[in-house]
Amino acid sequence: MFEKEYDVIVVGAGHAGSEAAAAAANMGCKTLLVTMNLQNIAQMSCNPAMGGIAKGQILREIDALGGYSGLVSDTSAIQFKMLNKSKGPAMWSPRVQSDRMRFSEDWRIRLEQTPNLDFYQEMVAGLIIENDQVKGVKTSLGLEIKAKTVICTNGTFLNGLIHIGDKQFGGGRAGERAATGITKDLIDVGFEAGRMKTGTPPRVDGRSLDYSKMIEQPGDDVPGKFSFSDETKPLSKQRSCYMTYTSNEVHEILKEGFDRSPMFNGRIKSIGPRYCPSIEDKINRFADKDRHQLFVEPEGWNTVEVYVNGFSTSLPEDVQFNALRSVAGFENVKFFRPGYAIEYDYFPPTQLKHTLETKLVEGLYFAGQINGTTGYEEAGCQGLMAGINAALKIQEKEEFILKRNEAYIGVLIDDLITKGTEEPYRMFTSRAEYRTLLRQDNADFRLTERSYKMGLASEDRMRKMEEKKAKSLDFVNFLKEKSVTPEYSNPVLEENNSSKMKQSDKIFKVFSRPNIEMEDIRKFPGVEEYIQENDLNTEMLEQTEIQVKYSGYIEKEKNNADKLNRLEDVKIPQGFDYSNIKSMSYEAREKLNKVQPTSVSQASRISGVSPNDISVLLVYMGR
Repeated sequence: MFEKEYDVIVVGAGHAGSEAAAAAANMGCKTLLVTMNLQNIAQMSCNPAMGGIAKGQILREIDALGGYSGLVSDTSAIQFKMLNKSKGPAMWSPRVQSDRMRFSEDWRIRLEQTPNLDFYQEMVAGLIIENDQVKGVKTSLGLEIKAKTVICTNGTFLNGLIHIGDKQFGGGRAGERAATGITKDLIDVGFEAGRMKTGTPPRVDGRSLDYSKMIEQPGDDVPGKFSFSDETKPLSKQRSCYMTYTSNEVHEILKEGFDRSPMFNGRIKSIGPRYCPSIEDKINRFADKDRHQLFVEPEGWNTVEVYVNGFSTSLPEDVQFNALRSVAGFENVKFFRPGYAIEYDYFPPTQLKHTLETKLVEGLYFAGQINGTTGYEEAGCQGLMAGINAALKIQEKEEFILKRNEAYIGVLIDDLITKGTEEPYRMFTSRAEYRTLLRQDNADFRLTERSYKMGLASEDRMRKMEEKKAKSLDFVNFLKEKSVTPEYSNPVLEENNSSKMKQSDKIFKVFSRPNIEMEDIRKFPGVEEYIQENDLNTEMLEQTEIQVKYSGYIEKEKNNADKLNRLEDVKIPQGFDYSNIKSMSYEAREKLNKVQPTSVSQASRISGVSPNDISVLLVYMGR
């Protein structure tokens, strides 16, 4: 029925589990993906969208590393937008609106076509742990399946509890039962566990909405895509989203249900996501605001089901319904299903190593919401990293860790295991101190070669990345060497309110000016010819423009990152006892003993550890 022993068992087939299974299998490991329902692989449990601020950068990093999320996002997209285009390229973030059903279907097809990957539908009810080492899993039917490593990606299913008004029932998401047993096994071997909350809005019938009362939100005129691969193409047609607003009337109706709200009557005790609050939380916390945005998002190409983004709630169904009927365009709304909140178990991520392997049990990895994160993208990248590291462990190869200056994925994992989280963690560009280096456009430059060396990214991808890099660099050098006379440059400069030139200058210098764009310098003699002769595509042109305009910022951040990496190289022995360093603050000793950082750089990022504590540590270590 099963292999005698798997290299990797992945528990759960959400975004984290799917990426973990794909990575481990593609790296040559015998892998088993166990989930409670094979029809719901990579289901979009909440919003039908991928990417967004910082999340889009993560998705491009997953793609550059050979994961599937970018490819699937492209093939199931119904709309593409590059957010923050009015800001610098460090802030540009791609986002797609997705066809929910097509997304899940494409993921399943890709996984089924992945060699070395087996599937099994059943609940994992426990873990087999012997001598602080994982040996496999136990199912609800009593089967024991052996494995060298296990990756837990349980999402919101661990002892999940759904709340709608004063009703509550066990479940991992609407219509699916909760998973039990694993939490107890982990607590029994010494893990610390906690509870978190998340929520989701009602889904409504698009035929009952009046879009003429809303503001249309179309996709980009020239849509892009997520994957660096040629396997996918940008959209040729798109579906619009719409925007409307709540009002004081809506807020008053919602307030009438507060006494029956599990958030306010004490039924929900866990903490929800700060940056994606429920509508009742928003009107309670921001009482001075008389309206809030709602985004009306179609769930696919052909379905009439609509997701009401911004109206996440656990209020009673009648309150949800009456309040929505007072929103412009929703006067005749029909519900498909109400919104709800869900509480679930998580394990504080300070119990993990940078590889996402647990410190307490060898060969056991955690990825996704079990680590206290929110979002498909955050889950997917953790799954990918856990899958990679589980495979490398089995192959007795060096672990794969991304630093904070190498990827948003590195920032996310370092934040989790160094600082921990007491509320659902969401990635933002502001969390990355080197965001000018970690742009969405250069994820392939940063990560593809490393992935290729591990056997994950294909040779095709490697070749494409090298060509893009070489051609962009050659074009930058061409612009540094090629001059333009005032005769050709001044009309362009005047048009863009930029001061005129008095003598010839290098095109690179002219291009560096704030208002001058690629379209402007293409008018200069020799530039368009160079582009055509060298067959430069949109990605290469964009890369060139960024390297010209932001070279100073990029160089400065590289220097800062080099300084950080010097501290990263000062390693701390495993099991180091800080209790003996009496000149260090008590809080620092306590925190350092708990987290057990692997380097002085990581130690410096722990909350409660001061620069003075780090100086004391360096002296103690003889540095």
